[in-house]
Amino acid sequence: MKERNKMQKFKDFITLPLRAVALFETGKWGLSSTQAERFEYAAKEVLGCCLDIGCGKYNLFINKYLNGNGKGVDIFPYEGLVEKDIMPNLETFPFPDQSFDSATFIASLNHIPEELRDKELAESYRCLKVNSNVIVTMPCAFAGILIHIIVAVYDSIFGTNYDVDSVRGMHQNEDYYLPDKEIIERLQRAGFKNISKKYFWTQWGMNHAFIGWKK
Repeated sequence: MKERNKMQKFKDFITLPLRAVALFETGKWGLSSTQAERFEYAAKEVLGCCLDIGCGKYNLFINKYLNGNGKGVDIFPYEGLVEKDIMPNLETFPFPDQSFDSATFIASLNHIPEELRDKELAESYRCLKVNSNVIVTMPCAFAGILIHIIVAVYDSIFGTNYDVDSVRGMHQNEDYYLPDKEIIERLQRAGFKNISKKYFWTQWGMNHAFIGWKK
């Protein structure tokens, strides 16, 4: 992955409102997509072989941003995924103990039904090596709710499928975002230590990541 230079980051910073509503998934008009930014910020925290839970279309984070160094899994057969990427039951991961150096939930923990979140975090902890980390990205409440509304309206008007959550159908116990307190408490219950929060400054701090450690 080639990181953006300072000028690109500055352009992305000042054009965030445009980028947030333009709904492009790849670079356009010389600007970075908000999805690409999330992946870039998360990739900088990854230590090595990574398990990406809720990988989404094309398993992009592993394939493009980590050069294939890891495994992406999802419960839904999104476009670009193959059979081995799809895990009907993510309550028990089909991987041995201490298999990965990092685990990521990139804008996905909130889309795990509430009653299963602790189970999946506990499984990610089990699959991580000692001194490895988990990365959980999450928008703030305002951004999480507003962007979902914008994307849903855009899809209904133009017949597109940018809203991948509507494509697969939202579970009644999913959420558009999770408060910081809940994320930290769930990470702690799973066993993670030294939890820190990092803001995505090119997204005006409206998106951020929590990093926890298996010690």
